Amino acid sequence: MPTVPPAPAPSVPLVRTGSPLPPAPPVAAHAAALPASPPRPVPQPLTLSADHAYAARLTTAGTAGGPAWFAERWTLDGPEPYAVPLPLDQPEEPEADVVPLADGRVLIRRRVDADRHTFSLLYPTGPGTGELLLGALDCADLALLPPSPDGASVLALLPGARSTAVWLVAGGGFGPEHVADVPGRCSGGVWLDREGRLLALDRQPPGGGPVKAVVLDLERGGEVTPLLQIAPESNDRLLTADADSGLLLVRSDAPGHDRLGWGVLGSCLPVRFPECLRAADATVTPFAVQPGQMLMPESCAVALRIDGATDSWVGLWRPAGRRLHQFAAPDGWAAGSGFWTREGVLHLPYAQEGAPCAVALLEAPVDEPRRAAVSGTGASGSTPAFGMCKPVPLGQAPLTGRTAPG
Repeated sequence: MPTVPPAPAPSVPLVRTGSPLPPAPPVAAHAAALPASPPRPVPQPLTLSADHAYAARLTTAGTAGGPAWFAERWTLDGPEPYAVPLPLDQPEEPEADVVPLADGRVLIRRRVDADRHTFSLLYPTGPGTGELLLGALDCADLALLPPSPDGASVLALLPGARSTAVWLVAGGGFGPEHVADVPGRCSGGVWLDREGRLLALDRQPPGGGPVKAVVLDLERGGEVTPLLQIAPESNDRLLTADADSGLLLVRSDAPGHDRLGWGVLGSCLPVRFPECLRAADATVTPFAVQPGQMLMPESCAVALRIDGATDSWVGLWRPAGRRLHQFAAPDGWAAGSGFWTREGVLHLPYAQEGAPCAVALLEAPVDEPRRAAVSGTGASGSTPAFGMCKPVPLGQAPLTGRTAPG
């Protein structure tokens, strides 16, 4: 882990709703300082809806023939979180994917054989579970993208030999619908606006070459434009973005090896790579950005998943801050899932014995004052300058309606 001064006791401790959970103290920068946790089953991935009102996962129930998998929907926007099981007559395969929609229904993708995937919507119907069949796609590989900001649509990537097909698998009128073909092999998937028009993808050109993030415009016939070009031969991936402030979190090997950096949508300034986000013995991945900070990207609180050799914990950071604050995650946290409120409170869903559906709340700590005023053009911590880095050419992409900070 990076050399960071020990964190002082936060002014607001980890609190909880839905179940008893003791406060979690801050941890120092070194993984060895983390409190030991009892052995536990690894929680299944939890997927959030676009408005964070619902979440969904696959979970198990013991039967005479062994564990049986089924979909489970969490409701997170009420006074107390609660889970609704969505079992059917036949158990699900553990490789199935589930994505919650804003209306409370849950999309499930099933692989029925080596080259066929089916899609259905699950929803509670009194004591049972209803299922609406949406259709199927014939392909070997398929990756679902995060739900569209409209809350009703879900896209999927189908990589081919020289291009990647983009399909609408939920939200269409007549089953799966072909949307676009992007030359090369695409992965990732980050929404850049709140209308569900601009989708960022990490694309490797046909025949190989460095991976670069591009923008797919769904309202202009699938037009593709560049998004990240830090160095000509660097791999530049977009990890997450905030539509309000334009803050981007990227991973690039332009500094010589993979580093976590940040930039601003539409800015002419280069991507910065804060030293405090550099970890020697752990992997740091952003998973949530504080919304509502219009034209103030440097003030956005960012939640990061920190994966060590044996455990995962939570990091909180702001571009304007000097340090990465680190906290123990609640036992049973669905690692990498969570969301911010506009007021700067991080919600961390977790499940443990006695609390099958709960949310821990963590308020972003206040960063120590800085000597110089920080704006959208300021550096972050002890950030080295890399002469090879070029500005993020976001002005070339069809991004309108936002004034570039700085």
